[in-house]
Amino acid sequence: MDIVLMILCATAVLGFLVFIHEGGHYLASRAFGVRVTEFMLGLPGPSIGFTKWGTKFGVTPILLGGYAKVCGMEPGEMSPHLEAALASLHRRGTANMEDVARDCGITDDEAYEALEELVEWGSATGPTKKDQFNTYRAPAFQPSRRQIKAAQDAGEPLPEPYALGQARSVADPHALFESEYKQQYRSLPFWKRSVILVAGVGVNLLFAILVFVVLYSVLGFDVQNPETGEIAHMALDPVRSVEMGFMYIGMVVQAVAGLFNPATAAETVSNSASIVGIAVMSKDAAMLGFESFLLFTAMISVSLGIMNLLPIPPLDGGRFVIEVFQKLSRKMVSMRALNYLSAAGMVLFLGFFLVMVNQDIQRFVFGNW
Repeated sequence: MDIVLMILCATAVLGFLVFIHEGGHYLASRAFGVRVTEFMLGLPGPSIGFTKWGTKFGVTPILLGGYAKVCGMEPGEMSPHLEAALASLHRRGTANMEDVARDCGITDDEAYEALEELVEWGSATGPTKKDQFNTYRAPAFQPSRRQIKAAQDAGEPLPEPYALGQARSVADPHALFESEYKQQYRSLPFWKRSVILVAGVGVNLLFAILVFVVLYSVLGFDVQNPETGEIAHMALDPVRSVEMGFMYIGMVVQAVAGLFNPATAAETVSNSASIVGIAVMSKDAAMLGFESFLLFTAMISVSLGIMNLLPIPPLDGGRFVIEVFQKLSRKMVSMRALNYLSAAGMVLFLGFFLVMVNQDIQRFVFGNW
């Protein structure tokens, strides 16, 4: 029963924190006009949900976290055939890559690369398991009230709705391409891309600070007089609670920075916890009551946010470092280079994970730590 409770508590804590983290990326992306095709509660996989504002909101079977699929975040240079491929697909509605290749006068491989990139953009729908060939479809389109009102105000024809895979007229291929490109992450200036990358971390830290305010200023806390033994209920000024929140964030930053100091790296890892340790501590916090569990969740939120700032792909900090490099060097990091960096980062994290799991098992299961 304890094991089940630990799993439930850990899932609730990590699932909620990763979900709000991805929510930060979603909100920042939408604020800058970037298309987000999916926003899910749970790890990638089969899902159920509904579509609103061009985004599918839903739930996947593994409720450990969540993800937001922000369009246009693929690395490397854009395919030079995107405009022609986009126009071809929209005119046909449904097409195989060979059809698009013939329309554009390019090879099948070039058509495949362009179509796959358009799928990443949310400008095309990729092949399904039922398709015998590499079949792509123009996405469904339902004009929003804002688009309808804008057309009415400008005295222009109202935008037409289209079903998935329905052919449509393309009077100006370049205008179509520009309208799709402007909804991509890669179309934004450096500072907006940076905001999207750190927005998830910002939400994690903001949540923690709000918890400090709720616990210490709204709900208050009990203090026992060491001389008389009397217990008094106190509440801090909200500003003081916010200061406490920032002080704790500073402590976590200092602890994480210890990973980069050879003299303190081993101690920092020793004081860290894996999913096993988090599960045990989340259950213990829940047993102590709602306030204790809420404070523990805030503390993990800070750790999750700061760890995501580490300059290691595929973390947010790693992607931000790549953005800075591209801005300063004016060169795009290739897909191959990013894959190598991401693989190296995953190996590093796997090493940390195995070490911390081992020490948590020794500490919490065998009591040898």
